[in-house]
Amino acid sequence: MRSDPALPFRLNWQSGPVASGQAGRSKVSPVIATRSASQVDPSCRPVVATIAAVFRDGKVLLVRRANPPDAGHWGFSGGKIEHGETILGAAVRELFEETEITGEAVRVFTAVDALDHDDNGNVRHHYVLVVVLCRYVSGTAVAGDDALETRWFSPDELDDTDLALSLDVARQAAALTDVECP
Repeated sequence: MRSDPALPFRLNWQSGPVASGQAGRSKVSPVIATRSASQVDPSCRPVVATIAAVFRDGKVLLVRRANPPDAGHWGFSGGKIEHGETILGAAVRELFEETEITGEAVRVFTAVDALDHDDNGNVRHHYVLVVVLCRYVSGTAVAGDDALETRWFSPDELDDTDLALSLDVARQAAALTDVECP
């Protein structure tokens, strides 16, 4: 373990093989660590979840959330990834459970942190949301599972909607939909 007094964190240097077949060589890379993973209460670790960005006829499908932390807010359908489930599989499953829309996962688009704070500013929940760009396959949007309602929004309408997620994610996904999801 090395540390530099000028840095507000410790650098933990890890080494490992560079590639298979190169047995005596190793690659050294820094890992920034403020505390060891064994010091973190498992219930306080981030939860990995997925959200589905689905487009049809130039509009994006959003759901109004029924449950905290974003109850009443509009956002993408999504939820926790189940044990043994792939990211893409979870996105398609959550899309169907919340909207009855059948989609086809195209690719992982981006990942964002979603932090829920209490009244004192302490982090209550930390989710890492993996955004999956999906192609609409079939179905009529109907609120189910954790959704109060569903609606297709044009990109212009996103400015006036109280989204649970960054508008930037929706806009970037909208720009990609013509290329990725014809």
